[in-house]
Amino acid sequence: MLAAVNDKLKGLSKQMDIAIALLVVMILGMIIVPLPSPLLDFMLVINISLSLIILLLTLFTKSVLEFSTFPTVLLITTMFRLALNISSTRLILTQGAAGQVIDTFANFVAGSNFVVGLVVFIIIIIVQMVVVTSGSGRVSEVSARFTLDAMPGKQMAIDADLNAGLITQEEAKHRRKDLEREAQFFGAMDGASKFVKGDAIAGIIITIINLIGGILIYVTQQGMGMMEAMNHFGKLTIGDGLVSQVPSLLISVGSGILVTRSGSPKAFGTALGEELFGIPKVLMMVAGVLLVFALIPGFPVIPFLLFGVLAGTAGYLLNENEKTQVAAEKEQAIKEKAAQRTQSEKVQEESASAFQVDPLAIEIGYGLIPLADDSQDLNLTGQIPTIRRQCAQEMGILLSPIRIRDNLQLDPHEYAIKIKGNEVAIGVLYLDKLMIIDPGETQFDFDGIPAKEPSFGLDAMWIDENDREAADLKGYTVVDPLTVLVTHLKEVIRQNSADLLGRQEVKLLLEGIKDKYSVVIDELIPDIMRLGEVQKVLQNLLKENIPINDLVTILETLADYGNLTKDSETLTEYVRQALKRTIVNPYQDQNGTLHVLTIHPDTEELISQSIQKSSAGSIPVLQSAEITKIFDSLAQVHQQLDSMGIPHVLLSSPKVRPAIKNLISFNFPDIAVLSLNEVPNDVSIETEGMIEGSRN
Repeated sequence: MLAAVNDKLKGLSKQMDIAIALLVVMILGMIIVPLPSPLLDFMLVINISLSLIILLLTLFTKSVLEFSTFPTVLLITTMFRLALNISSTRLILTQGAAGQVIDTFANFVAGSNFVVGLVVFIIIIIVQMVVVTSGSGRVSEVSARFTLDAMPGKQMAIDADLNAGLITQEEAKHRRKDLEREAQFFGAMDGASKFVKGDAIAGIIITIINLIGGILIYVTQQGMGMMEAMNHFGKLTIGDGLVSQVPSLLISVGSGILVTRSGSPKAFGTALGEELFGIPKVLMMVAGVLLVFALIPGFPVIPFLLFGVLAGTAGYLLNENEKTQVAAEKEQAIKEKAAQRTQSEKVQEESASAFQVDPLAIEIGYGLIPLADDSQDLNLTGQIPTIRRQCAQEMGILLSPIRIRDNLQLDPHEYAIKIKGNEVAIGVLYLDKLMIIDPGETQFDFDGIPAKEPSFGLDAMWIDENDREAADLKGYTVVDPLTVLVTHLKEVIRQNSADLLGRQEVKLLLEGIKDKYSVVIDELIPDIMRLGEVQKVLQNLLKENIPINDLVTILETLADYGNLTKDSETLTEYVRQALKRTIVNPYQDQNGTLHVLTIHPDTEELISQSIQKSSAGSIPVLQSAEITKIFDSLAQVHQQLDSMGIPHVLLSSPKVRPAIKNLISFNFPDIAVLSLNEVPNDVSIETEGMIEGSRN
């Protein structure tokens, strides 16, 4: 029986979209169509029940994202209350009655004196408008602004956690999605809070209309006495106002609770209990004060004595529990430190081999030598395996061990990242300070050292560790020096991944999958292609930020077309078509749409006719004026779409794609160039602009 009921409920939940649509239409209909008193009573009960559900939901949600539909619910419930107000007003003015619910509210609150009910109604309106609604609106406005301003810094923090190995790639995607939903929620709440204020104002106006209109109609048209009319319609008016404003107050309180949540991962009641009654010393001090009050003549002894004993007992039990927990944490910390030291020794043995020229190395000034100290819990040596593992997962490459050495020629706080002996990046760290990153259009309110975040060039500042709490409160993203270096190192690896993929690394990749996919490897190498030719294709993919972790598909495509051509550029295009979904996915928006910039047919034909082959690939040989025209057109559309936050790519025909990418790669390295053959048929395309050149 219960199973059948559960199945029915699941079936009904799937039809909620239809039910909500019918509800909205019904609300609009209630404004026009008169409702009989029994039906109005039924609707008022629904309104009260719905407001209680919303209030309790806000108390039990752990995050605003668990009730992300609240702004829309706020609008619908506001319209529902106003529609009920209009229906009750129609009944009051036409029939002199508005059902049992309103009548009961009026008699229960006002009794025999409607002035008392009027005072209560006015107090509720004041509490709602002046206290709850005003405060909720201000919190929503500030939260929306600070959430949007802090998004770049929070995204950096997510990347830092990902680089440090604290979260997985999937967890990082989920946190970025939650960050976007949170910004949308507070933005919507900033506007939705105005509905509640307007609802309160409308309630006052409707109440005045009910009172004055009812008295005038029944005195002038029905022959009712003035005092009798005032008493009768005063009660009805107050009852109607209370029936609408009490649910409105409940939802307003729920709105305030939801927007003032401080990000605790627990329900409000649980978090409040832990924070309000979580410090034993406070409870014991309160117990002492209450017991003193119990001894003062004139105060009630039993209440003060009872609560004093309860507070003292709770404080004692919490203190004993805290001692046990501290002892357990110390024991666990000792075990973790021993395990980390063992792991550090293994890493040191693994990375101790020397190379004639290091593929990837980090040189540090003498002031940064503590970063490489294995005796510390968090050190650069311990982060290297995590970085290598993440690069293998995200880009598909196997990095050689990363060498760390000191360099006395560098400034004490400088570090340099070198690839094959050549310096490709440099940065500055202060081990006794923390880096804060500007979350938006604000100024740094600290006396620190101005800097640039080395990975993405964001405005930053180095501050003292004593200022960390103040920086957190002001919304800055706070990053420790080790995380700054690790994030920079990973970004350098991503930008130079093609140079780090040598023949030895390719051989290790092939050996890693040979047990499962020996057939395709034996067919391809060396009969169809040499190892170096495969390496060139893989490097071409990495140059355009295409991961090579789908190595089987790449090798099978090369085996299919390797007998037809040995040109690495042409083979790369065949592989790109086979990896079309991997290529397109990063550039699709939330709805799966691919926003593209197209090239004018005349311009594309001009590029096609001017392509010349070189050791660097296909390059269009155009006049400088023509190139400038193309670049200006591309820059204009690209900047416009970037300012709107729309991801986009440049779409061309397969014939000219490599040439166009080589043409714009220096001036526009971040713009991906895709061919029509690289877009799956089920991916919707939306054209955002056209790139034009001019013939001379």
